Amino acid sequence: MTPESTKQSSEPKKQKNLLAECVGTLEWLVTAFMLAFVFRAFVMEAFRIPTGSMADTLKGAHFRLQCPECGYCYDYGFDPGYYGMPPETVPLGRVPLSPSGGPRDARGNRYSRLSTQMKCPSCGYYMPQSERREVYNGDRILVLKCIYQIFEPDRWDVVVFKNPLQPKESYIKRLIAKPGETVEIIDGDIYINGRIARKPPKVQEELWSVIYDNDYQPVAPEMPKFNGKEWQQPFKNVEGSKWELDGAHPAVYRLDSASGVTNAMTYDTSQGNDLKAVYSYNDVSFAQSAEYCSDLKIRFYVTCDGDGSIGTSLSKYETVYKAIVNMDGEIIISRTTGQSEEEKLKRTKVEPFSVSTPTAFSFANIDHRLVLQFGNQLVEVDMGDEPDSMGTIPERPEEASVTVFGSGKLRLSHIALFRDIHYLSRHLTGSLGRGCRSNPFTLKADEFFVLGDNSPNSQDCRWWASEGLGNGGKTYRPGVVPRDHLVGKAAFVYWPSGFTIFESIPLLVVPDFGQLRLIYGGSNRQF
Repeated sequence: MTPESTKQSSEPKKQKNLLAECVGTLEWLVTAFMLAFVFRAFVMEAFRIPTGSMADTLKGAHFRLQCPECGYCYDYGFDPGYYGMPPETVPLGRVPLSPSGGPRDARGNRYSRLSTQMKCPSCGYYMPQSERREVYNGDRILVLKCIYQIFEPDRWDVVVFKNPLQPKESYIKRLIAKPGETVEIIDGDIYINGRIARKPPKVQEELWSVIYDNDYQPVAPEMPKFNGKEWQQPFKNVEGSKWELDGAHPAVYRLDSASGVTNAMTYDTSQGNDLKAVYSYNDVSFAQSAEYCSDLKIRFYVTCDGDGSIGTSLSKYETVYKAIVNMDGEIIISRTTGQSEEEKLKRTKVEPFSVSTPTAFSFANIDHRLVLQFGNQLVEVDMGDEPDSMGTIPERPEEASVTVFGSGKLRLSHIALFRDIHYLSRHLTGSLGRGCRSNPFTLKADEFFVLGDNSPNSQDCRWWASEGLGNGGKTYRPGVVPRDHLVGKAAFVYWPSGFTIFESIPLLVVPDFGQLRLIYGGSNRQF
């Protein structure tokens, strides 16, 4: 056989091999497409957060702000309706923080007020409304779609579901109550079947909101724009107290006193941010009508030269709760109600403390628990889970008090005050919500109750007035998410709102990798 004939006979084989390779590639692509479709339909799907109803846990389109006075960074929600734009619009380029001519309502009509207001959550500085800022997109998350076919949903899970009022839309909220349970919101807390529902630790950490952080000091405190006045240090000495700011470190407090003499300073809400449940992510024009929050946490770092003590107190209703650490090795949590004598709730003996280096101290009054953390020492007191376990709840609770006290030679740094999430019982219009105080709501089989973390700015089970819609003309009673509307559990923020590399090319964006994170819910299961 000649080389020429050999070459001719090999051509059909090459064509057959090429055809087989093409068919194999096509089969692989079809298989990959089918697997991806099945994975998306039944296992996991990506969603973009459309609104700020779950802020700050999950953010919709927003402005990323840094207070020009103290430098504290926070986010402020962008509402396209305020600007007369269609829902879920994210404009390119910069837009004013406050829409010209005032914000609009859902129908496009102008509100009676002329502008929105945004305020630093730490120092209380009002941002100039005329500034123009870039709008960042909402967080993108991964949702486990089949999990609720295997496991029952857990309280505090962040769930994606079909909006019962418009089932073609997907909503995301936090699951609060399950089938057969009675839910009632009292003074910002969740009660299930008459008992307070406590949040898991990781969920709780997500839901603290800053009231004041002493590390962020204004550069021009004489400006009358801090809560409508000049800024002053909000921690004030009680008469005779010797706490003073370190001249070289204006965010650090020092105390030089005898070890047995108590010196106290209180947080003055007439100077700093008050203790109302105000969300910096929202327009704060309505802040005056907000409710006070008394579930608080104070945190700082302390060093002690020799003997001494350090402690704090937080009030709730008519009772003051105090936590004190004596450096000789004693931890005490106590309470005082009215003119009664101080009652020790817990007294713990440990090894004497040596705090020559900064040691973390925090004291929280949260969900009817008192929690003291000092270094690696954790002391808790369960105050009971009934509504009146911490005293009779008034119709409109008054503002709590916060005090820091100590003796000896102490140094305090990184002082900060936080509040818990506070679920509102009344709408901004004054109407009482479903499942709220004096209006408990009992769920039937296959019904769930959900709320948004951004309580003042969330359309959820409290307010839905119309029946839910299902397939084939089926309807559901107002105020519930039916089981067959559950889509899945929010699991991971895979693409947080990102940064533009070049301002001239707004579409070229990289994610904020520091905000990649798990979304915690009510169980300890890992997926």
